[in-house]
Amino acid sequence: MKRMNVAGVIAAAVVICALILGGAYKYKYKEQHTIVVTGLGETEFVSDLIVWRGWIVADSKSITEGYAILEESKNKVEEFITGKGVEADDIVFMFVNNFKNTEAVYQDGNYVGQRFTGYTLRQQFTVESTNVEAVENISREISALLAQGVQIESSQPDYYYTKLNDLKLELIEQSTADAKARATKIANEAGTKLKKLKSARMGVFQITGANTNEEFAAGGSFNTSSKNKKAQVTMRLEYKIK
Repeated sequence: MKRMNVAGVIAAAVVICALILGGAYKYKYKEQHTIVVTGLGETEFVSDLIVWRGWIVADSKSITEGYAILEESKNKVEEFITGKGVEADDIVFMFVNNFKNTEAVYQDGNYVGQRFTGYTLRQQFTVESTNVEAVENISREISALLAQGVQIESSQPDYYYTKLNDLKLELIEQSTADAKARATKIANEAGTKLKKLKSARMGVFQITGANTNEEFAAGGSFNTSSKNKKAQVTMRLEYKIK
């Protein structure tokens, strides 16, 4: 009797194992009935917005004198920029920072303290314009203001694109079409056909300088130093097949 029970248990175990393995194979076989492809959408474009930043500097013995110098320099900077074809509304002058300057004092070779030498005032300004070429030229010719007695510092311009959302949608459409074409080609070569789209996932949106070896970033790159840019986006599609 015990032998029959043992035999029954073994037989049941074999059946269960067979069912589990069969189900696993069926699941695996089912999962293989898909095609996963990645499509690429990319384009080159030229920035249509430029942002350039500079700082006006004034050194003086008093705050009052420093502000007077700064105001005179500010007028020269504004006149110079607008004279090159940029609208006055495109120029924004920020608040003024002032710093007290000192120098070390020594007596008989020993440090005895600090001596006040005057003030340095700094005012930042920003030029944001769609007249990219004009602002580019201004940023290169800024030394002309030095000849007028203006103490000025500046950074390299940053370049942007005002129609980025439209561009992104175009690239998504392009990369989706590219992925579908790849999937169709694979299906045809395999002697099958595409069915419904199972899933779609967009990759990271990348903007790099055109004709550069700039690397992509995991979280997406956004180049602002180049006027000529390249945008890329990928789409990962998974299709069911017959």
